[in-house]
Amino acid sequence: MEHAERTDVDLDETDLAILERVERDDEANLEELAAELGLSKSAVHYRLNKLKDADVITSVSADIDPLALGLNMLVITEVSVVHERGYAEGIGQQLTDLDGTSQVYYTMGDIDFVVISRLQDREQLNDLIDEMVSIDGVNETASTFVMNELKTGDRTVANMSETMLANVVDD
Repeated sequence: MEHAERTDVDLDETDLAILERVERDDEANLEELAAELGLSKSAVHYRLNKLKDADVITSVSADIDPLALGLNMLVITEVSVVHERGYAEGIGQQLTDLDGTSQVYYTMGDIDFVVISRLQDREQLNDLIDEMVSIDGVNETASTFVMNELKTGDRTVANMSETMLANVVDD
């Protein structure tokens, strides 16, 4: 699992504007970005490369509608485990390797992991839960079924408040 804290990248308002635009439309070309931001194409290109080299932009990909693939069930599963040395990495990796899981979070509190899964039917859900509880160290699972997705997506910059954005630039 990756370490969650990271503050080693120096960003400014222009970098944040580029990130927000690329998040919104990963097909935006340099000319459009340059015109929108009032920069030269070479300046935008340089900044994009800098953001990629610093692993701020980790990939450019298409957003695929899971419903178009029949993945109509969105399930949030809380997983409780035995606390032994190294359990977070070992069990966490096994959870991420399960088919159907799209996100896995190691948490503190009453629950050890939260697993977000997309599935097509109840049989797949039963199989996934069976696989989870068969992982050595998993004690218990509890699942919640999402009835309606009110806000989804990975729009990190667009979802940040002005204060949050200022904190990034000020660091």
